[in-house]
Amino acid sequence: MSAISYKCPNCGGDLRFDSSSQKYKCEYCISLFSQEELEAANPQASREKNEAPHMHSRQRAQEASQGSGEEQGAVVYACPSCGAEIVTDATTAATFCYYCHNPVVLQGKLSGEYEPDLVIPFAVDKKEAVDSFLKYVRSKKFVPRDFFCKEQIEKISGVYFPFWVYSCSAKGQWNGNGDQVRVWRMGDLEYTETKVFDVERTAELDFRNLTRDALNKENRQLVEAVQPFRIEEAKKFSMGYLSGFLAEKRDIEKSELSEGLKGEVRDYAEKMMRASVSGYMTTRTRDTNVRMREESWKYLLLPVWVLTYKGADGKLYYYAMNGQTRKVCGVLPLDKGRMAMLFLGIFLPLFLLLLMGGYFLW
Repeated sequence: MSAISYKCPNCGGDLRFDSSSQKYKCEYCISLFSQEELEAANPQASREKNEAPHMHSRQRAQEASQGSGEEQGAVVYACPSCGAEIVTDATTAATFCYYCHNPVVLQGKLSGEYEPDLVIPFAVDKKEAVDSFLKYVRSKKFVPRDFFCKEQIEKISGVYFPFWVYSCSAKGQWNGNGDQVRVWRMGDLEYTETKVFDVERTAELDFRNLTRDALNKENRQLVEAVQPFRIEEAKKFSMGYLSGFLAEKRDIEKSELSEGLKGEVRDYAEKMMRASVSGYMTTRTRDTNVRMREESWKYLLLPVWVLTYKGADGKLYYYAMNGQTRKVCGVLPLDKGRMAMLFLGIFLPLFLLLLMGGYFLW
């Protein structure tokens, strides 16, 4: 199987998407290119898009004969720069060659029905991501020193994660009862009067950009931890945005998420209509009807800087940074040796001082 590498028209070097300029940058001659210039200089990307439906049909037939993506295990591609084999799993869509370190976009992974509709490009470059990581880690005590050593920091990676975005209009009707209660006393007797009213509410609600993870992998937790993203800033997808970054292909279809999302819309619409009822001590729902209209689904890639670390205890820790909003989240390991030294440095002298004080008092 083949891969695509975007080349500089000036020197032939590899192009990467530059977060700072929002253009494509050559690492060798430092030239910058727009989206149109990238496509003109790399016609293989256009050919791939035109051939995508046929490629995807063959790909689906191959997957059907071999089983699901998870069952296939490793997938092998040829690096277009050095010819070396690139081994990935079934959901990886963009990566780096382990030999020449050039960025490659894996052909066919994001084509046909797997081609994203939208992408939020990285707005944070690697230097800023590293600086943010160091600032975050150094603000925490008892983090192992090798967690932020040079070798560890260089492992930080920009990854595009796949998401589904659901939008719809909902027309709802709520029917229920509202109770008004009046209590008064006459002599030794207490009277209670309860009036029950029929209550009806109708509403038209718009739900926009409800996002759901489209990846089954465990590392999907990284992107969930740094939400939300500004979905309204998403751009039309182009393969060039992936150059210089890693990317995952979805393995969860919208049909698996549809009923859950519609259930959430119905529940929220009912709560909104019921909350609009006032003037009653209590309200009770008799019937609710919510109909979805103008439903739309978009397949979206979201940018996240990630770094994982396997601690001495064998547990996997992570640091993640939203590649658009710069929100940070992490679960960091503790250096128990440093904690023990601090404990001994404070507790032991204090204990000895108390013993001496008790001795002299005796």
